[in-house]
Amino acid sequence: MKMKSSALSRVFAISLVAAIATAPSLSLACTRLVYLGAKSQVITARSMDWRFEMPTDLWIFPRGLARSGEVGPNSLQWTSRYGSVIASAHGVSTSDGTNEAGLVANVLWLTESEYPKFDSGRPGLSIAAWAQYVLDNFPTVQEAVAVLEKNPFTIVTDNVPGQKLLATLHLSISDATGDSAIIEYINGKPVIHHDRKYQVMTNSPLFEQQLALNEYWKEIGGTVMLPGTNRAADRFARASFYVNAIPKDENPDRALASVFSVIRNVSVPFGISTPDQPNISSTRWRTVADHQRKLYFFESVLTPNTFWVDLKAIDFSPEKGKVKKLDLGPQQSRTFSGDATANFQQAEPFKFLGLPM
Repeated sequence: MKMKSSALSRVFAISLVAAIATAPSLSLACTRLVYLGAKSQVITARSMDWRFEMPTDLWIFPRGLARSGEVGPNSLQWTSRYGSVIASAHGVSTSDGTNEAGLVANVLWLTESEYPKFDSGRPGLSIAAWAQYVLDNFPTVQEAVAVLEKNPFTIVTDNVPGQKLLATLHLSISDATGDSAIIEYINGKPVIHHDRKYQVMTNSPLFEQQLALNEYWKEIGGTVMLPGTNRAADRFARASFYVNAIPKDENPDRALASVFSVIRNVSVPFGISTPDQPNISSTRWRTVADHQRKLYFFESVLTPNTFWVDLKAIDFSPEKGKVKKLDLGPQQSRTFSGDATANFQQAEPFKFLGLPM
C-alpha cells in the first residue's frame, strides 16, 4: 500500500525528531530569520547563542581593503568592493554583518559540516573570513550564489579559539530584495539552498531535514501547538511560524519591533545551563538588519539598551573611509543607546584566524 506524501513526510519528521532527541549535543545554537514585510521591507535578525564567553566587537570596513584567505601561499586574495559593518568573534573572525549594498551574512553552527581536504589545486579561504568574503564582494544573493556555486575556493577550518572544538559552520545570506540562500558543506562539497522562501536557519540537522520537520509542524498549525524547547529544530519551527504570523505593518519601526519580538522568542534565557544538554546555550547577543534603511541593530543581553549603526552616515570610500571599531567591552556589557555610529574609533583591522604561515 502506498502512503500519501503528507503521511510520509509526517512519518519521516517524527523519526527525525526522535533521532535529534538522542543525538550528541553541542555548545553553540543560534537562530537566523528573514522578515518580508509591507512596501518591500526586508529585515534579517539573528541570535548568537554560545555556552562560553565570546568576545565580540563591531567594526566598520571601507571599500578597497586588501584581503587574504589566511591559509598560506595558496590563499584566496581579493580587494573589498563594498564597505561593511560587522560583528567579530574573538577578534579573529566575522560572524555576522551587513554591507552598504544591503547584503547580510550570518554564520551559524552546523556540526554535520564536512569540509574538503585542502590542497594546492584551489585557493584556500579560512572559515573565519567566509562571511567577510561574501560581504566584501557581492551586492545581492543572486550574484553571490552565481560565484559560490562554481566552488572557487576551499574552505579551511580550525579549532575555535581557546577550545578543542573544530569550527563547523554554515552560512546564510539575504539581501534587500528578500532573496535568501543557505550554504552548507556536506561530504566535502558545498550545497546551496537558494530561494526567497528560505527565511529561517538554525543549527542541526542539515537544512534539508529541517525543512521536512517544519512541514510536520505546518500540518499541526502554529495556533494549535508549537514546540517549546531550545533545540534547534524547535526554534526553527517557532521562528518559521512567527516570522510570517506577525503583521506586515507599513510603519517600518513597528515592523522592526515585531521582528525583535520574534528573535527574542527563540532566544535562550541568559544563565541557562543543562549539564546533559550543552546545546542549550545562553543567548549572548542579537542583531537585526533593516536592509532598505541600512540600519544595523545590536542588542546585548547584559545591557539595558538596543542601539544601531547607520550605514548611510558612514564614508566607505577607499580614499576617506577608515577602519573603525566599537569596543563592546567584556561580554558586550558596555552600554550604548540610540544611534552609535559616531562612537566608533579608528583602529587597525584584525587578522582573520588561519593556518600558520
